[in-house]
Amino acid sequence: MVGLGLLLPKLVDPRGANSEMSEVAAKIAWTIVAGAGLRRLAVPSRLYGKTLIVSVADEMWQKQLQAMSPELLFRVNRLLRREVVAFIEFRIDPSILAHSSAKNSAHKQPSQQPRQPIPAELISAASTIKDRDLRDRFLRAADNCIERRDAIQPNKSFSFAQEPSAMQNENQSRI
Repeated sequence: MVGLGLLLPKLVDPRGANSEMSEVAAKIAWTIVAGAGLRRLAVPSRLYGKTLIVSVADEMWQKQLQAMSPELLFRVNRLLRREVVAFIEFRIDPSILAHSSAKNSAHKQPSQQPRQPIPAELISAASTIKDRDLRDRFLRAADNCIERRDAIQPNKSFSFAQEPSAMQNENQSRI
């Protein structure tokens, strides 16, 4: 089977005459370059001229991705084998993300395991954070980290109470 990344440059007209195909190719390239972790947090909206407009959830993600923009821009154009995108603009638009995640969740397999509750140790640690928004972000970030870890190592459990020597032994056994 031929990878999608190899077919993308063929969608883009070298003269830029077909802007619709360039937009589709740029959006697909962004999705590939962004990877699974970023794909649900930064959704390409449209290609306006040579500016790829990407919707993000909030100002924090906007600033983070703006810092990564040169690398992302390079990777998108390298995948397309020409400069289709000259600039990436990150716009805060949670409504597009909600629409995108609803569309993606319809495609997920129903056999996925239900998410585990956030460990009590994390909730306790988060309760010391006075700023509600920061506390919510901390819990979401911790939940995402646990979900990624469990995807890699499904039978591992998390506990702050784990002794350092046990963690060191576990880390050494991986090496």
